[in-house]
Amino acid sequence: MTNIQPGIMDNLTESQKRAVLHKDGPLLILAGPGSGKTRVITHRIAALVQQGVSPYNICAVTFTNKAADEMRQRVFAMNVPRGVHVSTFHSLCVRVLRTYSSAAGISSSFSIFDTSEQKKCIKEAIKQSELEIKSFPPSSMLETISRLKNNLEDVKSFEARTGGDYFLKCVSRIYKNYQKILDKNKALDFDDLLLKTAFLLKNNPNIRKQLNEQYKYLMVDEYQDTNHAQYQIARGLSSEHGNICVTGDPDQSIYGWRGADIGNILAFERDWPEATIIKLEENFRSLPAILQTADRLIVANKDRKAKSLVPVHKGDAQITVECVEDEQAEASFICAHVNSLLKSGAAPNEIAIFYRVNSMSRAIEESFVINNIPYQIVRGIEFYNRKEIKDILAYLRLLINPFDNQAFTRVVNIPARGIGNTTVSKLESFAAFNNISVYQAAKDCDKMDTLSKSTQLKLKVFVKMIEGFETDKNGPSAVVMERVFKETGMYESLKSEAAEEDYSKAAPIDNVYELINSAKRFDEQQGGGLVDFIQHIALFSDTDAYDSRSGKVSLMTLHCAKGLEFDNVIIAGLEQGLLPHERSVESPRELEEERRLFFVGITRAKKNLCVTLCRYRTIHGQLMRTIRSQFLFEAGLEATEIESKEIVEEKDGPDYDYTDSQLPNVGFEEGQLVSHVKFGIGRIRKIHNLGADSVVEVYFKNGMVKQLMLKYANLTIVE
Repeated sequence: MTNIQPGIMDNLTESQKRAVLHKDGPLLILAGPGSGKTRVITHRIAALVQQGVSPYNICAVTFTNKAADEMRQRVFAMNVPRGVHVSTFHSLCVRVLRTYSSAAGISSSFSIFDTSEQKKCIKEAIKQSELEIKSFPPSSMLETISRLKNNLEDVKSFEARTGGDYFLKCVSRIYKNYQKILDKNKALDFDDLLLKTAFLLKNNPNIRKQLNEQYKYLMVDEYQDTNHAQYQIARGLSSEHGNICVTGDPDQSIYGWRGADIGNILAFERDWPEATIIKLEENFRSLPAILQTADRLIVANKDRKAKSLVPVHKGDAQITVECVEDEQAEASFICAHVNSLLKSGAAPNEIAIFYRVNSMSRAIEESFVINNIPYQIVRGIEFYNRKEIKDILAYLRLLINPFDNQAFTRVVNIPARGIGNTTVSKLESFAAFNNISVYQAAKDCDKMDTLSKSTQLKLKVFVKMIEGFETDKNGPSAVVMERVFKETGMYESLKSEAAEEDYSKAAPIDNVYELINSAKRFDEQQGGGLVDFIQHIALFSDTDAYDSRSGKVSLMTLHCAKGLEFDNVIIAGLEQGLLPHERSVESPRELEEERRLFFVGITRAKKNLCVTLCRYRTIHGQLMRTIRSQFLFEAGLEATEIESKEIVEEKDGPDYDYTDSQLPNVGFEEGQLVSHVKFGIGRIRKIHNLGADSVVEVYFKNGMVKQLMLKYANLTIVE
């Protein structure tokens, strides 16, 4: 401890200092929102190095490229020597799998298939399984397989437990064929990266020992978001030395729908009985009233570790809750609110609008366009889904991995070079019969009697061109990318299209140059070459697309908002069925996750928080009467009604003045049998006592579960 320079301890709280100075053994840092956990992690890395730990023996893992980049820059700014490994979980897995590919049973030059490529594979797998897509929807099958992989169930283990269940047997067949297609392409999907790394560590004690010796100090950020596979990887990388430090907050666990298990952080002390526990409760982000609102809300959850949010900053936060007529009125109100903030001097990039589902952005976007408010939608993978971007990336993937059949079939005729679908089908048949890649079939095209001499010549020209790029594939990624862009003919093709483009949109040629510039920045900052850049792109997420220097108002889902902060936050759609989402009604566990999602949204705000809800909203094409979210009541938020003439007549219930401890009697009891004029006889399952706006959940005899606002439901008690 005496070796640590005083500067590292500057401006740290007592709890932060204890976390930074902790060296050996397991450590759990319970870090509330805005508590400076990234600062603690980076200072702890610097402290470890000053205590004699080699940078090469430190590994820090987080969940987004953006978070990893920020952490990397902070470590560099603290003059820590090069060598510390800072990356996402998936990036770490790629590094491990490329290093130990033989033991993992994979190619070291594997491709990483994105969502669109996975969809092509699953459709082919369903077809090969001789099943109907209508009965086995591709998206549903991918979700199922993803869940199985996250739980470390490979094809064999899942097949063994299907028993006599027909549906499970069909899913097992699809899973098996899907995996065969990936293997044939020497490709992994995102979940394979985790599954294969977890199995590599489990089944190879020597490799596990080597990695423990390499990464003697492991730090895992956002531990509450780990799934079972990531949990096992973290355990495997620290099992020999026990120097595992995890940071996280059970109250911010919002990814259960994609496999994250809040139980991992809640059970850390059971897994590591000798663990040190440090709570970071001071909040350096939000004003007191915002934190009080968040605290009132989250105490309703049971799956959590008790802690408080202690504000460091003083001052009065502006918190407003507005109830408007419908989504158009909501968009207009949000627009007016944003304009008011801008006129009062707020910077556009310090304003954010959050919503539960992407479709909610449409009305807001329209209003912003009409009012000339600059905005950015934080949904960044769309850039990488553009045709020209996927085309050039497919060329590069083929160059790295000649077995990538999807990459070959995508670009063999881009730009058009007279190699049509019929030729590609013949190549695929020849490749399947000879158990080779489609690219190899193109190399061997002179052995195919089904192809004309002119077609064979075109294929040979294509193959020679790809082979010509190989001299540059190990150099800087931007260099080989620019060469591919020019020499494949893509540049000339897009240049000719540019003259006919709508100048209000970015031309495809400009998009490709944006990608090349991105590669140049990557080469300068991280090096590593083409393989690493393609991997970086493959693991890009929505949150990574947020640009804090855009000078624009940000629109994003609440899930995307995790890890960000803004002076001014607007959260739209606080209605039952939206937030909490309708899918959570039947599950207390999912309802708690929805509550955590609102908690995350609230705690993004530094100075001002605005919440909106509608009396009516168009859902599935129908204008529906809404019920205000139970979360408003739980957070102690009361809405100001912006009335319309149409709705004033309906508001005939008495106005109550009540506190949490003096709730009015709503006139009904849980378990009571009631009758509804439309839905018939049902039993009250739950009552949300919100005073004048109380809501009941009723299970009706027809099997429907409905949430009804009592003052409009006209329920009668069945004697």
